[in-house]
Amino acid sequence: MVVVNWNRRGLLAACLESLEQPQGTAFEAIVVDNGSADGSAEFVERYAQSSPYPVRVIRNCENRGFCAANNQGIAAARGEYVALLNNDAEAGPRWLASLLAAFEDPAVGMAASKVLVHEDPRIIDKVGHLIYLDGQNRGRGTGELDRGQYDRVEEVLWPDGCACMYRKAMLDEIGGFDEDFFAYADDAELGLRARIAGWRCLYMPQAVARHHRGATLGRQNPARLTLIERNRVLLAAKLFPGSLLWRNGAYYLARLAAGAWAAALNRGEISRFSTPSSKLAAALALLKGDWQALKLLPRMFAKRRQLRRIRRLSAAETKRLLLRHRISLRELSQSVAEP
Repeated sequence: MVVVNWNRRGLLAACLESLEQPQGTAFEAIVVDNGSADGSAEFVERYAQSSPYPVRVIRNCENRGFCAANNQGIAAARGEYVALLNNDAEAGPRWLASLLAAFEDPAVGMAASKVLVHEDPRIIDKVGHLIYLDGQNRGRGTGELDRGQYDRVEEVLWPDGCACMYRKAMLDEIGGFDEDFFAYADDAELGLRARIAGWRCLYMPQAVARHHRGATLGRQNPARLTLIERNRVLLAAKLFPGSLLWRNGAYYLARLAAGAWAAALNRGEISRFSTPSSKLAAALALLKGDWQALKLLPRMFAKRRQLRRIRRLSAAETKRLLLRHRISLRELSQSVAEP
């Protein structure tokens, strides 16, 4: 199991302590620390001396991002399956065993958790993912009261990287996280790439984790918006079928218009930016994300050509998959992106 950390010692401690609950299977935790300055790595080394389960720490000299750090942990993992748990998430009892049960089907390469809001576990954070056709994605069930409506095992588009499990053989076949993404939409890119390669994803409702929302960069940090916008363009350019990709601009404009209307009603993502200056900062952050994406497009198109090696779904089948797991424009515009 891999936990990536950057300057979140207190959250990391709670994360590791949550794994002391019975997990129903043997495991090792690998903490990849991205050059923290708050003593996180030293804390893990001390924790490992008395931990009831094996713990290793990989120390980076700088913040290499979520993608590169997870790839380091995955490369160091010795099991047939690799779980990811965010440092701002906490696992429930038998979380690992519940995820592991998904892999009885050899076609399953990914398992998704029921992720609840830490501050109010009656509220769903994410139970798998949905996608809009411009590349923007949202957690399935985000913000809903957990009334048992997601309590059955079912196929979902991909798991949230906050709390999930991957088959190591799948990662060996298709590769790990795309490090050009750095953070945000990285799990979407890996998950959709795996689906295109023919792997399935199951949602396991008994695998419960709780997540602190907005603990990575902060909900109103413009850098977060820049990464989200940049990476949704990169995701579409790399993985979307051509019949959707050439219409990406139209879908994007429709989402912007719907978002502006939602903001006028004090709903949706931009409603978090309450002052004119903060709204301007948000708009500039989106433009910055588009500019950064534009510069990376040649790399994405080169990687798009390399997908032929692993592709199992045709362009038409990929389009049907995305349409089957599509989020409506209304729902997307009135919801918010949660890290």
